[in-house]
Amino acid sequence: MKNQKFGILLLLSSSLTFAQNKDTYEKTISPDDLKKHLTIISSDDMQGRDTGSEGQKKAGEYIVKQFKEYGLQPIVKTDNGELSYYQKFNLYKSGWKDAYVKINNTKKVFFKDYFPVGMVNIPEEKEIETVFVGYGIKAESRNDYSGKSIEGKAVIFMEGAPNNMEKPEEWEGSVGSKKKQKIAAELGAAFIFEVSNAESDQFKTLNAERKAILSRFNRMALEKSNAEKTTPSPAFVISKNMAADMIGISEKNLLKFLEGKKIKFPKDKTNIRVKSERGQDLVETSNIMGFIEGTDKKDEVVVLTAHYDHVGIDDKGQIYNGADDDGSGTCAILELAQAYSIAKANGHGPRRSILFMTVTGEEKGLLGSKYYTDVAPVIPLDKTIVDLNIDMIGRVDKKHESNPNYVYVIGSDKLSSELHRISEDANKNSINFELDYEFNSPTDPNKFYYRSDHYNFAKNKIPVIFYFTGVHEDYHKPGDDVEKILFEKYSSIVKLVFNTSWELANRDNKIVVDSNKP
Repeated sequence: MKNQKFGILLLLSSSLTFAQNKDTYEKTISPDDLKKHLTIISSDDMQGRDTGSEGQKKAGEYIVKQFKEYGLQPIVKTDNGELSYYQKFNLYKSGWKDAYVKINNTKKVFFKDYFPVGMVNIPEEKEIETVFVGYGIKAESRNDYSGKSIEGKAVIFMEGAPNNMEKPEEWEGSVGSKKKQKIAAELGAAFIFEVSNAESDQFKTLNAERKAILSRFNRMALEKSNAEKTTPSPAFVISKNMAADMIGISEKNLLKFLEGKKIKFPKDKTNIRVKSERGQDLVETSNIMGFIEGTDKKDEVVVLTAHYDHVGIDDKGQIYNGADDDGSGTCAILELAQAYSIAKANGHGPRRSILFMTVTGEEKGLLGSKYYTDVAPVIPLDKTIVDLNIDMIGRVDKKHESNPNYVYVIGSDKLSSELHRISEDANKNSINFELDYEFNSPTDPNKFYYRSDHYNFAKNKIPVIFYFTGVHEDYHKPGDDVEKILFEKYSSIVKLVFNTSWELANRDNKIVVDSNKP
């Protein structure tokens, strides 16, 4: 009986010591430390940390410097057999390279004077004759192509339809444009130019919007693309000023034509030269990781992730500093690494190993985490018990303006009900924030579960939690600066991640994968 009581007392004493140790290292996570790191990571000197940029490399150097100071081990094997903090690899950036329209000696600029419709690829400069066909309508009541040969030529037509036409709405908007482009292509047009009705300032706005939409064609990928599906009859939208130059009339006369007045068109043919070359550039980048080896369960690993890239600098020279997205996650990883390194130095290191990883390429399609899980996992995936991913935890969204003490928790119950319970308990026993599960719903229209780096672990049946505080007015804008970060709230969420990871790293049994929700 005495031995039984002694055993119970020993167990209680051990549990108390474990909790005291955890509390000691949790206290090392501070708003001041986070602010120090984030002020550097989101400074103008980092130039928005675009994937593969010099600014991102500077941020990476800072992260490695901290990992070294904390005593984290490098774990990536290099070609010469040494260990590194950098997991280097290449991405392939597809995009338009040399692209222009030359009218006489004047060069019109791609995505300024005009923009493409869809995937346009004209690798070699082509000289071609232009034909103006009014509104480009071919119907029973009107045929703008009557008496005109357009086979192999560049067709120019106005957007929409004249007001005096019956049912002009059939030829307006995107539906009307596609209809007219199809007609021109079927009649043999080599190139199609549609003249926008927008005024100069409106055209600039339209151009910028179109450029943002078509940025999906300027993508990065892990693999080099051999071929892209391009538009068979290349089409472009142009300004009225550019159209006038192509037709060989004044913009004033073009406006008269739009008003229904008769104008005199030149008899001489106008030739233009066109090029819209697509190509790929190699982009060198790297994931960065530091390792703390566990004690008696060191072969099992807890992974903590955040992406350290952002979107760089825009055409106007504005720097997108990305303090919240995802400087907040990056600096959280640094604070967590420091807390665990102090615990390790004091003889209270985690039972399981921990991999601290800041990944690249998230903004380009989760490419860094995909490279890690699909191509070159440094830790075997079957030894990885969980990924806790942090992406934007420093601000407040509109839903929670009256209560900043919250965090969205996404994915905790998707693969492991046990992980969900651990997360809930860690919150109750530490910061006691509102855990909002709105974006955890399978019907979430934002699909946030699929939009950050944890997903590449989840698709491999590794349980995950994604910590997130929502989208705000500065999301992917130049205003995402360090001055707007709520550091007390931010540090509390980092403490929640620490408490959750501490339990996962030190419990007797690894969490069980027992569910597979969509």
